[in-house]
Parts: sequence; C-alpha cells; structure tokens
Amino acid sequence: MRLHVADHPLITHKLTVLRDERTPSPTFRNLARELVTLLAYEATRDVRVTPVSVTTPVTETMGVEIAEPRPLVVPILRAGLGMLDGMTALVSTVEVGFLGMVRDEETLQPTTYATRLPDDLAGRQCFLLDPMLATGGSLIAAIEFLFERGAEDVTAICLLGAPEGVEAVRAATEGRNVTVVLGALDEKLNEVGYIVPGLGDAGDRLYGTV
Repeated sequence: MRLHVADHPLITHKLTVLRDERTPSPTFRNLARELVTLLAYEATRDVRVTPVSVTTPVTETMGVEIAEPRPLVVPILRAGLGMLDGMTALVSTVEVGFLGMVRDEETLQPTTYATRLPDDLAGRQCFLLDPMLATGGSLIAAIEFLFERGAEDVTAICLLGAPEGVEAVRAATEGRNVTVVLGALDEKLNEVGYIVPGLGDAGDRLYGTV
C-alpha cells in the first residue's frame, strides 16, 4: 500500500475550518468539496491516459485523453456522497458507482447495505471516497469488494486518517495495488473509535444532523 499525505497550506487551512465545531453544514459541505478536488489532483497522478491527436487554431498536435475503460469513482454512503462533486469537478468523464456501508458503533465493524456497481470491474482503476479513515474497517471491506469484482487498482481519498486505520489497511491489502491519499494524518483514535483531534462525525456535519 502506498500512502500520500497532502502537504499544502491551502489544504491545511480548509481542514482547520472543517475541524472547527462552529462551522455550519453549508460551509462544511463547500469546503469538503473543495478539499476533495485538491486531493483528487494528487490521487489521479497515475490515471491511465491514451495519446490523441488534436487540431488547434494553429496546427495539429498530440495530447492525451482518459483511457478506456474509464475510472470508476465510488463514494461510500452516506458521508462519501458529500465528496463526489469535488471529484467529478476535476475528472468529469469518470463513471460513478455507490457502496452503502454502516459501522456498528459497538463492534466498530462495517456492514454493507447497498451496492450500485458494475458486476465486472476487470481492468478498472477505482477511486473510493470516504471522509474518515478511522479504524479502517469500512475502507478495507470496500477495497475487498472492488477487488473481488476484478478491479485492477484502488485509490482511497480521505479527508483525515488515524495511524491505526492506516496500518490496518496496509496489513489487509498487502501485495495489492492500493493507494491511500489523506488530507492529514491525525494523532490517534479515542476509546470509541473517533479520530483525534478529527472533526467529529463527517456525515452528521455534512448533512446537518448534529
């Protein structure tokens, strides 16, 4: 597994506002979208492209276009849905699937409750969107789900991560083509599996249920 932690003052600034408990949901949603666009720039560095000829007003030249099969972006519901617009703003030609997962707050284990994905992901580059990499349980289950359907490589984009979750994903995906891109790597998990200092429950803050 490859880990990339963003190191940019704009990302750190936006994360600081997200962390603030006073930040209202509309601002939180806008900042999350902007952050994902910035993180997606790094996450798509190795996206596959093919050469293409283009005619400019001056001459013909060569460029590139996103290769087929197109990348698949999969937000993990519900919180990952708040990251989708930021991703498609940067790469508008991707296909989108959905994976619904919920974490049991006692066992901290994930359960899949909904899927909307192609049955065959052979040769596909997949991008998972999930704001928080805490215990890693949901992300590990989602990564495994995509590889079981034939995905070639999987990149996860998360706003924040905890060391415990990063190491859990690393151990579970050994030998597989997996990349994790984080806006920041925080200190630890607390006794109930929340990231510290974190930003609280991303889904609740995105959708105003706190």
